[in-house]
Parts: sequence; structure tokens; C-alpha cells
Amino acid sequence: MSAFVLKIIALISMACDHTSYLIYGKFSFLNYIGRLAFPIFAFQISEGYIHTNNLKKYFMRLFLFALISQIPFSLFRSSYISGFGLNIFFTLFLGLGAIKIFDVFYKLEYKEKFMHYINIIFGLMCAICLAVIAQFTHCDYGAYGIAIIFIFYLLKNKKILMNTAFIISTILFQLKNLLLFNNNFKIYILIIIFTCLPLVFIDLYNGKKGKDIKYVLYLFYPIHFLILYALTFIVHS
Repeated sequence: MSAFVLKIIALISMACDHTSYLIYGKFSFLNYIGRLAFPIFAFQISEGYIHTNNLKKYFMRLFLFALISQIPFSLFRSSYISGFGLNIFFTLFLGLGAIKIFDVFYKLEYKEKFMHYINIIFGLMCAICLAVIAQFTHCDYGAYGIAIIFIFYLLKNKKILMNTAFIISTILFQLKNLLLFNNNFKIYILIIIFTCLPLVFIDLYNGKKGKDIKYVLYLFYPIHFLILYALTFIVHS
């Protein structure tokens, strides 16, 4: 699969996820399909870091659309969920930052081998700090979001290890819900399964870009929230 195909899958999945709240006003089978979206977006951040020609512009683009998307995201979110939250572009921005900071420390060269390991540890600590920031600023997917972006980059050449780390991270992310909501045990098992399903598509990725829909992806996110928010008044009037 090319990056284009992966992005189309993620966009359709995301649209299903958010449309569920418009139609049903609560979690439904469409939200299971929606679990496919974020892992693909997270993987694309890792690939974007590797292949981008201008990392500074990549950072600026993510942050700009994070700002643009926040009001549409908050309007739609407020219709169904109480409390403050930051949209997914903030998560992707911090995830890209975690990769970059780690990479800077990893590539520092010293004659003493132990200094290289110290740099790796320090780079990992910086990535963890960004994950903590994502969690406490209520970014969408929080620390888990940063973790899987980082996993996709760090283990990009070790598919089995990457898949295993992703699955373990997903189980840990849902563990609290599994323990607290015993009546909905089957729901969270299905959420874990559908969240891990994108690994099939990611493992089939052929490294090719395909059609360029970069700005379609960026614009679709805030626009679809505005459309769904407007439709909310019609559906529930």
C-alpha cells in the first residue's frame, strides 16, 4: 500500500468515528471502525519525518493546523463530551518533536561508547517528557499518542518488534478501562482489536508516496468538524 492508500483509509475511518456521535449521540459500531485512523496518522508522522525535505515547515504546518482546527474540534466535542481537550494535530506536533529531539541526541558522536548510551537515555527521557505534556494538556490520545508515534519511528526497521510494542502499548492504554468497566469488557476488547488492525495495512506499506493529498488531509480535519457540528442542530432539532 502507498501512503496515499493509507491516508484514504485513515480519513474514511476518522469520518466514521465522528459521524457516530452525530447519528447515535454515543459510542457505536462506527467507532470501532474509527479506531483505525490514529495509528495510521501516527505512522505517517514517522514516515513524514524521514522523507520531508523541510522539517521546519513540517513543524509549522502541523502547529498552524492545530491552531486552525481547535475551534471546530472544540465545538463538535462540546456537543457530546464535557471538559477541555486539544485536537489531534497537537498530538502529532509533539510526537514529531519527540522524534526530532531523540534523533538529535542519538546522532551525537563521542569517542567514549558509554556517552552514546547516555545520549540515548537522555533522548528517551525528553520523549517521555513530551508524552507527559501531551497527557496533562489533554491532547487527543495523550501520552499514548506520543508513544506510538515514537515506536513507529524507533522500531521502523524491526517490524515484529514494532508490532509487538504497539500492541502492548495499546493494551496498557486500555487497561484502566478493562479493569474499571467490567460490564463493557467486550467493548474494550473490540477496541483493542480494531486499534491494532491498522498494523496489517502499515505492514503492507510499500514506501511509495502515491497521489499527493497532503493539504486535503489537513483541511479535511477542521472542515469535517464544522460540517458535523452544523448537522448536529439539524439531526437533534
